[in-house]
This record gives sequence, C-alpha cells and structure tokens, in this order.
Amino acid sequence: MEKIILKAEIREGVGKDACKHLRRDGKIPAVVYKEGKKALSVQVDSNDLWHALHTDAGENAIITMDISGDKATKKTVIVQETQHDPINDKFLHVDFHEISLKEVLKVNVPVHIKGEAAGVTEEDGILSQILWELEVECLPTAIPERIEINVEQLKIGDAIHIQEVAAPEGVKILGDPEEVIVTVTPPQAEEEPEEAEEGAEEGAGEPEVIKKGKKEEEEGEGAAEEEAPAEGEE
Repeated sequence: MEKIILKAEIREGVGKDACKHLRRDGKIPAVVYKEGKKALSVQVDSNDLWHALHTDAGENAIITMDISGDKATKKTVIVQETQHDPINDKFLHVDFHEISLKEVLKVNVPVHIKGEAAGVTEEDGILSQILWELEVECLPTAIPERIEINVEQLKIGDAIHIQEVAAPEGVKILGDPEEVIVTVTPPQAEEEPEEAEEGAEEGAGEPEVIKKGKKEEEEGEGAAEEEAPAEGEE
C-alpha cells in the first residue's frame, strides 16, 4: 500500500467568505471527523490534495495527515466526502474521517470488467453493467483498488450476481447477494415498417371508387332521360 502524506493546517476562519479567501489562495477548507470527538477544521493545499487522491487507490487512499499549528499532530484519515465546483470540477471542500488501521470499515470499491463476453462477440448481444461500485467491509490496509469481474463466459441471458463474486482475502462484499452486477441482453430488434403507411396506401384508392360510382350514377340518369318519352308523345 502506497504511503500518502498530506500536510494540513488548523483553520481558524469559518463561513462562506473565509472559505472563498482560502480557495483564492490555493487552499481547500476541510474537516476531520471522528466518532465521539469534536470535528477539527483544517485547510490543505489544493495541489497536494489532488495528488493525494489521484493514486491507484483513488478516494480510498489511506492518508497520514500531518497537521501543523498549535494543535500539531498526525492523524490517519480516509476521504468521507468531496465537494466539487460543477463548472471546473475543482475541489470546494473535503470531509475526512479519522480511522484506526486496526478497525474494520466500510467503503465503496470500483468494479472493473475484464474480457469480452461471448454473448457480445459471438451473438451480437449487449453487455450491460448495472453496478459500478461494490460496498466492502475490511481493515483499512486491505482495501482493494478495484474488484475485477471476468465476463468472457457470459452468453445472452447470463448475468453475474454479487454472491458469485470472489472477494479478495480479508474482504467481505456487502449488498443483496441476488443483485445483478453485469448481464448480457439480446440485440435490439429492427423496427418494423409502420402500419400507417399501409393504411394510407389502402385508403388512396377510395376517392377513385367514389368517382367511378358517381360517374356510373350520372350515366344511368342520362340514359333514363333519353328513354323517357318527350312531353306530348305517345
């Protein structure tokens, strides 16, 4: 496990204005939480934070926070939550959770699909990934970077459920055992021609029939007039 050290300082100013000033100076406001203890407000360098959370462990990285100031100390922490600017995706605020390396904790680990499903390459099916993360329970030092799932044997109609995934040593996968992680579905059927077009073609001949009927009716009336004797004739 990569050792990550993040320098931090005690944060005195609180509130929106104070946080804005910190961000302008390249600092990110943060809070360190621990059950049963008062939260500790700190500030960290934005670049240092970015590097700390962009290792192979991602946001599950185990960080040694080196806090300077009047309450100088070192804490082992893990990221609990991050807030980002919706426009530029820069960090706005970070919540850390102080942990013990000897206590079990729950974290979400990304799912990594390995291989190509036979149902896709041989049957033109569609691979659908339902879950992108799995919640696991383990010691901080045993947190896996990802959970790999091999899908090469999957055919159309097949699926892999949580209960079928082999957990790494020392790791327990949580969640509903019957929940589907990935499946292969049939290819989408081609759309059939709309019946409206056929109906339009059938209806196209109706005006002509009506005209013919009217014409025949007119011809019949004309013939009747010719056969009728003129007034005065016997």
